[in-house]
Amino acid sequence: MSYSTFSEKLSTITAINIVPFEKETKAINWKGLEENIQFLLKHGSEVIVPNGNTGEFYALTLEEAKDITKEVVRLVDGRATVVAGVGYAADIAIDLGIEAQKAGADCVMIHQPIHPYITEKGAVQYFKKIIDALDIPSIIYFKDPNLSDNVLKELSSLEKLVGVKYAINDLPRFAKVVSDIPKEHNLAWICGTAEKWAPFFFHAGAVGFTSGLVNLYPAKSFELLTALREDNKEIVWKAWHEILPFEDLRAKYNNGNNVVVIKEAMEQLGLTAGVTREPVSPLGEPDQKEIYNILKSWNLPFESVRL
Repeated sequence: MSYSTFSEKLSTITAINIVPFEKETKAINWKGLEENIQFLLKHGSEVIVPNGNTGEFYALTLEEAKDITKEVVRLVDGRATVVAGVGYAADIAIDLGIEAQKAGADCVMIHQPIHPYITEKGAVQYFKKIIDALDIPSIIYFKDPNLSDNVLKELSSLEKLVGVKYAINDLPRFAKVVSDIPKEHNLAWICGTAEKWAPFFFHAGAVGFTSGLVNLYPAKSFELLTALREDNKEIVWKAWHEILPFEDLRAKYNNGNNVVVIKEAMEQLGLTAGVTREPVSPLGEPDQKEIYNILKSWNLPFESVRL
């Protein structure tokens, strides 16, 4: 594998697939997962991330996470780059990563540790241990504003580190770390906070962005990506204004709505999304109606509307 050129694959939309759960049992709906992955592929997704936060990684057992990666790799069948989310304790992340590479995943995305106690040196050791232990390349999911960017600078020369999903909405900080890390390290800088922040991150050095919206409205996400690539400001800001109310709703309750808004919107459009697992509860009626109004403003074809 050529690690030095792998980052080129990440100059696109990083699609974070959902995991449908049955309403009563909250068991994984595997048929629904297949529908979701086929939808993403049909609509042009080039990078798909099982076990991302939109896939409720935090609510999965370790065996479920391994099984989801295997199934997504099988369904994708080489038609897109599969980046498997891994995390928790370093050894658990390594185990998940080894299983992912056995299954045929192309790369891993290392979630930032959820432990409240973290030091700069400890974070470097954590990420390095995981990256070094795997044969496939790694992306770091970087989202703690209290953790210094020196962590990324320390790790940037590692051959198997190919990208950073940067999810701290501090544009001067992001621009500085991008400029401080030598270009020859071949890192792909990915806006980790989706379409709402993508235009700003692109101007500061990002080459792609993550998306949950692609699970239901991929055309709008790719419209934004194309406009950003072509520096078509008129289309960029037109698409951004259309997407903004939806992303603002996802950010409600300190981002507690992030996943459930995607799932509710999918269900209103007749796509299989199911419910969320704890600790995320179903949407209240006002938020459901707001989703309905947003989808209606987008002129999307409703197939199954409960409202």
